[in-house]
Amino acid sequence: MPVNPATDIRQPTAAPPPADTRQPRPTERPRRRRRGWLLLAGLLGLLVLLCLVAAGTGQVRIPPAEVLGSVLHRLGLPIGPTPTAPQGDNALWVVRFPRVTLAVIVGAALGCAGAVMQGVFGNPLAEPGVIGVSSGAAVGAAAVIVTGVSVAGGWTVAAAAFCGGLFTTFLVYALSRSDGRTEVVTLVLTGIAVNAVAGALLGILMFFGDADAVRAVAFWQLGSLAQANWAAVAVAAPCAAVGIAAAVAAARRLDLLALGERPARHLGVDVERLRIVMITVTALLAASAVAFTGVISFVGLVVPHLIRMVTGPGHRILVPASALGGAAVVVAGDLVARTLIDYQELPLGVLTALIGGPCFFWLLRRTRARAGGWA
Repeated sequence: MPVNPATDIRQPTAAPPPADTRQPRPTERPRRRRRGWLLLAGLLGLLVLLCLVAAGTGQVRIPPAEVLGSVLHRLGLPIGPTPTAPQGDNALWVVRFPRVTLAVIVGAALGCAGAVMQGVFGNPLAEPGVIGVSSGAAVGAAAVIVTGVSVAGGWTVAAAAFCGGLFTTFLVYALSRSDGRTEVVTLVLTGIAVNAVAGALLGILMFFGDADAVRAVAFWQLGSLAQANWAAVAVAAPCAAVGIAAAVAAARRLDLLALGERPARHLGVDVERLRIVMITVTALLAASAVAFTGVISFVGLVVPHLIRMVTGPGHRILVPASALGGAAVVVAGDLVARTLIDYQELPLGVLTALIGGPCFFWLLRRTRARAGGWA
């Protein structure tokens, strides 16, 4: 009996025999799971080590053992040495620890936001900085600072950044979606347009603002952790914690969404509701990152890609690993930014752009090659 080739392609029975396809699964899944847990443990250890080194590095040098001893003594555990340098303990708790903690929060938020956006858009090039979400959040935060509005007290800047990021995220989502899918070219071009408009708005704020406003807007454009303090940590930490927890809770549904909208609906996922919730979560994460540091781009683009190469596309490991990896990258980047040149501090956003720009170009060409061209 003749066989229809089209039927052979569409039916799962045309695949290799079930015995061949099912044999690797019992061994591959535990191996991938072990690899994921090992990666999480390794990233956590690397992050702790970077935090100890970053907290002890500066004009007043403090060995990592003394940094750890200071933390343990503050926790009520008389273990390890305390800082012996003059004013070493004050340097740690007043200057270094707030900066390192904020770097961890910002990096975790950006890494997690990148992983979530790539899952929601089904696009490997989605990232808060690339598609204008961070720029929109920066405009909201800078506008509040320039106008002096403080309707929500210490939460005003974060709330304005959240509203700006949420607006730009929904705008990009609406403009880049066509025929039920999000195209790579449309997404990137929409992000370029949104970034251009956000840059123009920041320029207008600089034009009409005073000297303090100009410095504030320049800070948002360059990105820096120089203004880190415990008050900023107290505002950014809850926003990032809620966003990361929501992303981890939605990991399974993001995996189902990766199969396609129609299969995800058949498996019980409310696709539109999931997208709206995750877009809101992304805006919250971007706000927690941008509100006190300015625009730090490409962290959410590069880190999830590197994690995905090791663990695969499963979001249960990808989301927390991206958060840990993003935190490690920002802590290391900030350490380099403030120690590379003596008595000078490079803008962190400029440093990440110098490294992330070539990575973005490589990912763009890689995605184009896999898609068979966009002509």
